[in-house]
Amino acid sequence: MIALLQRVRQARVEVDGEVVGRIDAGLLAFVCAEPADTEAQAAKLVDKLLALRIFADAAGKMNRSLQDVGGGLLLVSQFTLAADTRGGKRPSFSAAAPPAQGRALFDAVLRLARQRHPVVEAGRFGADMQVHLVNDGPVTIPLTVR
Repeated sequence: MIALLQRVRQARVEVDGEVVGRIDAGLLAFVCAEPADTEAQAAKLVDKLLALRIFADAAGKMNRSLQDVGGGLLLVSQFTLAADTRGGKRPSFSAAAPPAQGRALFDAVLRLARQRHPVVEAGRFGADMQVHLVNDGPVTIPLTVR
């Protein structure tokens, strides 16, 4: 699975003008499934999202995790993370999982995260979403889980 993480002061996702997910300080994670991914990769991704030490400690060093700081987690499906831009001027998205598999794996990430963390929100799979965020730092980290 591929994810793009952004440490945020706040973030929200809107679909047709309706807010479908919102968090205050925490982590915004754009998530993409690939064809070879399984629920085992979804579980590894959740482990990493909750334990990655990218929040400041008392000394200002990135030494605390999302769980340590009690921040929110906003998950947004984004198949475009699998874009292949090596040829031509139009990206290929064939490296992304087919929609049914992508939805199942995104739902698994969401379910597992909600089982382990108190504040988990999400966008709407397959929808045209508008994502609003205030990146904190800025801190943006690409993540691949195999």
